[in-house]
Amino acid sequence: MRYISSYIHRDLQKKMVFVGGPRQVGKTTLAKKLLATEQWQGRYFNWDFDEDRQDILARKWQAQDRLLIFDELHKFARWKNWLKGLYDVYSEEHAYLVTGSARLDVYRRGGDSLLGRYHYWRLHPFTLDELPPGFTSDDSLKRLMTLGGFPEPFLSGSEREARCWRRDRLDRVIREDIRDLESIRNIQHLSLFLDLLRSRVGGIVVISNLAGDVQVSPKTAKVWLEILERMYLVFIVRPYTRSLPRAIQKPPKVYFFDNGDVLGDEGPRFENLVAATLLKRLHFLEDFEGYRYELRYIRDKEGREVDFAILREGVLEELIEVKCGDDTPSRSLLYYANKLKPPKVTQLVAGLERSFDYNGIKVTDPITYFRNPPWNRQTTTP
Repeated sequence: MRYISSYIHRDLQKKMVFVGGPRQVGKTTLAKKLLATEQWQGRYFNWDFDEDRQDILARKWQAQDRLLIFDELHKFARWKNWLKGLYDVYSEEHAYLVTGSARLDVYRRGGDSLLGRYHYWRLHPFTLDELPPGFTSDDSLKRLMTLGGFPEPFLSGSEREARCWRRDRLDRVIREDIRDLESIRNIQHLSLFLDLLRSRVGGIVVISNLAGDVQVSPKTAKVWLEILERMYLVFIVRPYTRSLPRAIQKPPKVYFFDNGDVLGDEGPRFENLVAATLLKRLHFLEDFEGYRYELRYIRDKEGREVDFAILREGVLEELIEVKCGDDTPSRSLLYYANKLKPPKVTQLVAGLERSFDYNGIKVTDPITYFRNPPWNRQTTTP
């Protein structure tokens, strides 16, 4: 079972549960495994399947079905009001689990007709702190770097199969999901825009430059980036400027949920893997604790840069620098550690054989750092 399964099980006893996340990340598999448990026997419905869609609209299920799962229900134009009415009348008889693509998250943000009736969880790909049984951390790190963390390519172990899977997935997201969600006239230009982002991971993304490369307006390019973020293809890391008088408002950095989407050498891939794993942890903590977490980066006018800053409710908790092989403590990290004095300062080094401390900085490897995830530590809400 995936890392949020026990939390979904708990929440289903109190209210509806929504599970969102990237296409093919394992939401449907997780939901169906719940049905295999004795407590949650019921029925799975997929809105994309004609017979299921007709049964949903006709409310054709059995009274003894304890759990009703609605997959891709957000494609039903009136799904929120329909689900609200169903829950208000039959919440004592049935539990409800709703899964869907990023579009479910988009609709969740708009309107409040379901306010207080559900809990929302975000499911991420496999990472170093959540692996399938039987995989060692060392072998998994190699797979995550080359194949990505989505279940199908990760489990296949084949770079050829992973490339074919990735091509098909990106094509379906762009040509089906995004076309259904947004009015985009030129899908080919959007595909080119996405490819340019794949080669700029870890660097600052200047929207006007990207717009010029694909010959669209900066406004259009900005909208496209927001769409790709809503569809869980990319996530945006923005600069941290609070308490930094010489910090500058820089453009964002862009990372990918699928580490296999990253084009380039090991450096950008490793930084993307760390970014995706950090975001997964922050999303879990946000969904579990209810606090607001942010992933930022720091860069000032002198060019001093730190890859990641973790904030909780606007308060800096940790600075993290990522290095592919150099274990020399970063001068920028030392500078900001002394200036901002966060509770934790970490430099992650791929392939580091032995961790060490230096002037308040913990220099360690990613396997050690990500060894104890928050979903293994959390038992009660703080």
